[in-house]
Amino acid sequence: MHRAAVAEVFVTDAVVLGEDHFLVGSQWPRDHALYHPDAQRRSDPLLFAETIRQALVYVAHWHYEVPLGHRFVGYDMDFEITDPGALCVGGRPMPVELEARWQWTDRRPPRRYGARLEVALTVGGRRCGRGSLRVVALDERSYRIIRGRTGRAESVPVAAEEPYARLDPGLVGRLRDKDSVLARGSAAGEWLLRPNLDHAILFDHPTDHLPLMVLLEGFRQLGHLMTHSPTSRPGSPALTLVSAAVDCLAFAELDVPTRLVVREKATAADPTAVDVRAERRLHLDALQGDTVVASCASVWAPVRLATAAERPVGLTVP
Repeated sequence: MHRAAVAEVFVTDAVVLGEDHFLVGSQWPRDHALYHPDAQRRSDPLLFAETIRQALVYVAHWHYEVPLGHRFVGYDMDFEITDPGALCVGGRPMPVELEARWQWTDRRPPRRYGARLEVALTVGGRRCGRGSLRVVALDERSYRIIRGRTGRAESVPVAAEEPYARLDPGLVGRLRDKDSVLARGSAAGEWLLRPNLDHAILFDHPTDHLPLMVLLEGFRQLGHLMTHSPTSRPGSPALTLVSAAVDCLAFAELDVPTRLVVREKATAADPTAVDVRAERRLHLDALQGDTVVASCASVWAPVRLATAAERPVGLTVP
């Protein structure tokens, strides 16, 4: 899974259904330090994104015999939760299945393997989402050649003493100070992506650039900040992330400040208004200097509380 910690491995098994067709099993925890359930006890959608990533890596090594030492570089990822009610956390870990289809996009063994994995998400027998991930797996020599083109083969972290305090975790939908990855930038409407490089989940093992999942976490936190106004009326429905599409356009270096900006935002009813009761669509960019290194189109939708019939056995909603 390209994970150092056993506790962060969510994929449990896989079987072959046909040519380039698989069923991947996973178990999502009832709680997680970073990917914790929301106030409505629904699983974090980024658990789905991380499971897609792990499924691709597992199938690549297990079935297609991509060498274990290859470096995986993400090009794009997208996911959509079509039935958020299926993600209610119950009294036991959540049984998850991904029906996955593999497509080669650039296969040049033994040094380069490009592929896309398309998945359909089922939780407890209930179809509730879809997603995909496209990557290239490179041997060490090929990876160093690509990284050498940027002039940053040995990227180092941004100096820790830079005076940018991270936002309060509650403002970005997280529980712990260390989980906040955003700081206010020097210009209005601009934020800095400043993750803790010692974070045991975001940086589970050493890396020379910001991983796709760290960029996605930054986009998610900024989306939460934009869609959850502290002045919202009591009883207003919360918004939850139901889809995201991330494009990685360049390596995001550790030693260059990363700015996040919202390029457009709109509601379904009025593209100029902000209404917490309506669906919100956000397009966010991550920039280093004047270069866009990644972009994300996301959709945030009002949360409907699950009915008693929809809740898993053992779930109590206060």
